[in-house]
Amino acid sequence: MSDLIFRTKGLTVGYNGKPLIRDIEIEVKAGEILTLIGPNGSGKSTILKSVTRQLKILGGAVYIGEKDLMQISLKELAKQMSVVLTERMKPELMTCRDIVATGRHPYTGNLGLLSEEDEQIVDESMESVHVLDLQNRDFNAISDGQRQRVLLARAICQKPSVLILDEPTSFLDIRHKLELLSLLRDLTRQRGIAVIMSLHEIDLAQKISDKVICIKGETLARYGTPAEVFREDVIRDLYEIETGSYDPLFGSIELEKPEGEPKVFVLSNGGSGIPVYRSLQKDAIPFAAGILAENDIDCSVAEKLAAEVVKTPAFETISREAADRALQLVQSCETVIDAGLTIGETNQVLKTVLQEAERFGKLKKAAEQ
Repeated sequence: MSDLIFRTKGLTVGYNGKPLIRDIEIEVKAGEILTLIGPNGSGKSTILKSVTRQLKILGGAVYIGEKDLMQISLKELAKQMSVVLTERMKPELMTCRDIVATGRHPYTGNLGLLSEEDEQIVDESMESVHVLDLQNRDFNAISDGQRQRVLLARAICQKPSVLILDEPTSFLDIRHKLELLSLLRDLTRQRGIAVIMSLHEIDLAQKISDKVICIKGETLARYGTPAEVFREDVIRDLYEIETGSYDPLFGSIELEKPEGEPKVFVLSNGGSGIPVYRSLQKDAIPFAAGILAENDIDCSVAEKLAAEVVKTPAFETISREAADRALQLVQSCETVIDAGLTIGETNQVLKTVLQEAERFGKLKKAAEQ
């Protein structure tokens, strides 16, 4: 039996009968996380609201397992799909346990009375996301991070095969963002739930997703694995980045590099130069960096922020050409910063570069800046 849980075929979504995005073709297997990214207003929420039947589908079809979404009753759909939206709920006089227990309503009778088994599922769901200790608290009196976990517990209570979340990390600080995403990853692994969500934080999307959809324009701009999507050219085009840059190695955004000829030459390796680069960038001081192996993590950031980077192939002895350029920069720059340089067998020439900087009276340690 196929482990494909969710798919769309020729799906078209929009508002008031007007198409916004066409030809959406996606597939999600058990235990996978699919994340939608893209600029504000690109249609991420429109897609999610359409596949949860909050908006009318304008074309194509959505399938859960082998069943067409439109052929499933709302009660049956609630047993197969859980939804956690961005909007802040403000229910009156409801405890956290009351909120979680509503997740069992698709399984109860007309009176909505919970059985002993239902109560046990409520306990297990709250315990699984670490909110059982909040069960008697007023839902409106807890923090945003706690509220998101309670809503996740309610979603788990439904015993779904598909979990839909619209920007679940909104309003959360970094600790609670990480906690929530870790819980989602655990759910997919332990319960085989397929998760479909939208995220603003592309660095988090890069780290947690199995598949990623880029939403821009009338069709999907890109659909693939994080390795296929999180490339500088793809992200730059998706968000129309004109100033600054995106670093796929770190999943981070860097501000644009200072313009002009280098005034400072930073000698570093192994990550020691990154704080210095960012400090110089913040102060709008153009700088050069080197001599960096092409696989050094300093090199990746330096290429985004430095006016010039003196590079050498990985695992090779520094060439005469690179050494000569470094010595030229020692002479032309006002200051040479030793950011915590480590010298080994392949970069012995840097001893000479340091000596020349010392001879010219330009050498400073990073701590002196």
